[in-house]
This record gives sequence, structure tokens and C-alpha cells, in this order.
Amino acid sequence: MEPILGESKRRVCYFFDSDIGNYHYGPGHPMKPTRIRMCHSLVMNYGLYKKMEIFRAKPATKREMSQFHTDEYVDFLHRINPDNAQQFAKEQVKYNVGDDCPIFDGLFEYCSISAGGSMEGAARLSRDKCDIAVNWAGGLHHAKKAEASGFCYVNDIVLGILELLRYHSRVLYIDIDVHHGDGVEEAFYTTDRVMTCSFHKYGEFFPGTGEVRDNGIGKGKGYAINVPLRDGIGDENYQSIFQPVIKRVIEWYQPGAIVLQCGSDSLSGDRLGSFNLSMRGHAACVQFVKSFHLPLLLLGGGGYTVKSVSRTWAYETGLAAGVELQRNIPNNEYWEYYGPTYELDVRSSNMTDHNTPEYLQKVKEAVFEVLRDKNAAPSVPLQEVPKLRHDDEDENELEDEEDKEVRRPLRLWDKEKQNENSLSDSEDEGTGGRKHRQNHKSPSINGSTTTKKRRSKSPIINYPTRTVTLPITVSSTPVTAAGPVGAVNGEGINIENWASGVESLASSSSNRNGSGRIQNEDIEMTEEQPTTNISNPIQVAQSQTLPTSTSTDNTPAPNQGSGRSLSADLKHDT
Repeated sequence: MEPILGESKRRVCYFFDSDIGNYHYGPGHPMKPTRIRMCHSLVMNYGLYKKMEIFRAKPATKREMSQFHTDEYVDFLHRINPDNAQQFAKEQVKYNVGDDCPIFDGLFEYCSISAGGSMEGAARLSRDKCDIAVNWAGGLHHAKKAEASGFCYVNDIVLGILELLRYHSRVLYIDIDVHHGDGVEEAFYTTDRVMTCSFHKYGEFFPGTGEVRDNGIGKGKGYAINVPLRDGIGDENYQSIFQPVIKRVIEWYQPGAIVLQCGSDSLSGDRLGSFNLSMRGHAACVQFVKSFHLPLLLLGGGGYTVKSVSRTWAYETGLAAGVELQRNIPNNEYWEYYGPTYELDVRSSNMTDHNTPEYLQKVKEAVFEVLRDKNAAPSVPLQEVPKLRHDDEDENELEDEEDKEVRRPLRLWDKEKQNENSLSDSEDEGTGGRKHRQNHKSPSINGSTTTKKRRSKSPIINYPTRTVTLPITVSSTPVTAAGPVGAVNGEGINIENWASGVESLASSSSNRNGSGRIQNEDIEMTEEQPTTNISNPIQVAQSQTLPTSTSTDNTPAPNQGSGRSLSADLKHDT
């Protein structure tokens, strides 16, 4: 592993999820997710982890996928599995699932891992957390808005570009897969904020699109570039058209970020491809795009000879990190796949190249003619940056400023682990007046705190501490509680008698002190006063309105139920 001379150091984020290799399209299917795990094994054993940051991205959710795909299609992917496939026979035809895109266990989880890495890589580029983001599990460029196609179910490229468009006015998408990137081109066919540029085989070949005259429609007219190529193109001819076209497009379009789909089915000897590129010829495209020093998102894609794919992507990961890997492959868990040479190389074959210099020149002129008719660098009006939930909830905001050479002791990490048996936060944490990270301990009288929990009780209402001794006749007849509040023996209160009693109370008070106030000697307060049976309706109303508990507080009592308290009426009348 040798550093590349003249290379400035770039911050690289590499995304890998070990679960990606557990999924299988089925026996005989050319797509094998194991290739990503093989590539990662080479990356680790070459020591590239010292040159970049490695992340396991959060899998994309149904809601995040719905930013491009329809809700019905995403819900179908979430529910379908081999056990219930017969129940979704009509949906399988509608969404083109079953043949090239089979149903297998963990289908939705597989799509979530692929899309999550591309979206997280785009987000870190937009926040200037890195200069290059790598997600070899992505690059599934055939998936449509509501349809699976070409081994692709969820178009992670479109989701990643949508994330970049939140911060960048223009994004350039480059595709060097042997198949045309029809899903991405279709998604942005009517906009000038994304330019797509695809180098692919055209003719009687899947998906059958990507003719040089297909260059957009409406506002997106001229912002879709297609470079159709023929069988057997080698390194020299490929670079003779790739570099001039990409240089002219970048200078003309002036993108804020670049997404490069590095499909490896354009390599020599691929099971489905028909190009003749070597590993270094394929990697030269990555190195050339990297030389423009723009935020770069590297994605995987096709590639159906797993030993060639893993070699090439590992080598291109090294180029992204600024080093060139040695030819001899180090010992790793897939060592036997790389025999008999055990070298990090994919050589070109002697197949015939049907791309003549005249044909390539004609295609190049047609592409330049499309660019000549449009204004360069379309502008975008000023607007607020759209915000998503994760923008304000970045728990690792300062992680890039940490010293990566300093390692915390294991005992400190153990302290931060939460016991599985501990209680989690309640669902209403942070709402209804509660605040995060606040100690809700009730202070005691001596200033200390106690953690003893109180049982919930009804709210205590403080009433005036004064009770009035009324000239009332007390009867030994018991009061039944069968009637409504304020009733005696089930009968209602006579309002006129009640009012006359209040007036007599006020007049007798005025005669006592001459000022209309009740003197202290006529006032008694006792919490343990025995309950008496009364026949006067005023006393009944008082005993049923006032609560049994009293307080030393002089706060007036609020109204309760549909009637006022007796103390409030007395205050009003006096």
C-alpha cells in the first residue's frame, strides 16, 4: 500500500453492513450480494481502515424510501416474502417482481441497507463531514418509482441525489455500468438540477434505452447525456471518450456534487457484460472524476463475476483514500476465490473492439452538440434549505474533531452502557412541561432530597381557614345522601329560605361589632370537628360543598361543579 504521489489528503467515509452478505437472490441468479462482503474483507486486510472512517449506516425506513417510490410499492416490498407470495400474485405482475427480481427472505431489509448507506453518505457529504463517501452496496440504478427492474428494487441513487439536492443547487450523476442507468435518468428527466451522463452498451441489450438523442424533456431538455457504445471496448478507447465528455460536462454544468456509479459489469470477462475493460482502466474513471475535487459519492452497481468485482472495488477504495494497493492479495477469508494468480488485477482479453475511432468521434460530437444548445450552470432561486428530522438530532456533531488516536478505556465505555433491565424513558418524555436530563427530586424540609415516589392524589384545594358559626337549629334527624348535591332527604333546597338565612346572618354580624365583620371570638377552626346531622338547608349546602381537609392558606376556593361554594357566596353578600 503506497501513497499516490501528488495526491492531497481527502476525508473518506466508507459504509458497510455485515448483514448484506446474508441475503441471496436464489440458486442460479447472477446477482450475489456476497461480493460486497468479499470486497470488505480485502479492504480490511489491506489496512485501508487506517486511511478512512468506517460506518454502519442506519437502514432506510419506509418513509424515507417514499421520498421517491410510491407508498403502495414500498408497502408491498415490506409485506412480501416467499411464504405469502401466492397472496400477492396480482401485485407481483404490477410491480414486475418474480423473474429477474425474485422474492427472497429479507428482501425489504436488503433494500433498506442499500438505500440507507447511500442516503447517509450523501448526508455526510452535504454537512461537510467528508470529501468522498463510499457505499458499494448501493448503485441499483434500474429501479423505477413503482416498479422493480434489472435486479433492483429500491433506487438508492435517486434517494441519495435527493439528499444532495437539499444543499447543492446542481448534482452530476455519472454511470459507467455496462447497462444504461434508465431508472435514474427517468427520475430526473424533466429537471435541470440533475444532469445524468451514462456510458453503456446500446442495441439489443437490457434495458434497451439510452440512445444519444435521448437528452431530456421540458425543463430538463439537454440535461441527460447518453454515450452508447458497442461490444469489446477497451481501456484506451474508453478513456478517449470518457475523459473529454466528463471534462466538458463538469466545466459546462458546474455541479456542486458528483455521484459516480461504478458498476463492474463493464469489466472484461463479466458473466453478463460485453465490454473489455481492465481493473485499472475501470479505476482510471474513478481517479479522473476524483481529480476535480468535488464532493463525491461512490456507489456500486452491476458486476456478476464476484472475484473481479471485489478486486476492482477494493482497488478503487484505495484510490479514494489516496493509496495504491500492492499487487499481491493479502491473506483473507476468501483467499481461495482469487486463485490461481492471487493478484489484485483484472486483465483485458483479446476480444474484438467494435468501437471504431470514427464512431467514437461521431458520438462525441453529438454529445457536445447537445451541450452547446443549452445555457451553462442553470441557476436555482434562493430558498430555505429543507430540513429533515436528523438535521437537528445529530448526536455525533463533534465526532470529526475528536482525536482518533486517543482510545478510551473499556471501563469508561462500560459505564455508558444501559442495563437491559433498567427502565426506559416514558413515551411522553420531553412533553407536557417535562424536560430532558432534569432531576425531579422533591426537596425535604432540611434541604436534602428524597427519591421516594409519591402516589398520585387528587389536587389539594386550599380554602379559607375560617368557619362561621351560624344560628342554626341542629336536628337529630339523619340526612340521606340519596338526593342531589344540596338536597335534604332527596328534596331540593328552597332558594327563598336560603337567601333569607344569609340576610339574617349578615344583620346579626353587623350588630356584634358594628362594622359588618365577624369578630374572632365567633370564629372557630377545627379539623377534627364531628359531623352533625342538620336540618337547615344552608348547613347542608355548606357540609356538601366544603371538603373535609383544610389548609393554613388564605387562598379563596374556586367554584366546584355547577354551584358556587358557600364561602364565596358569603364574601359576595357581605
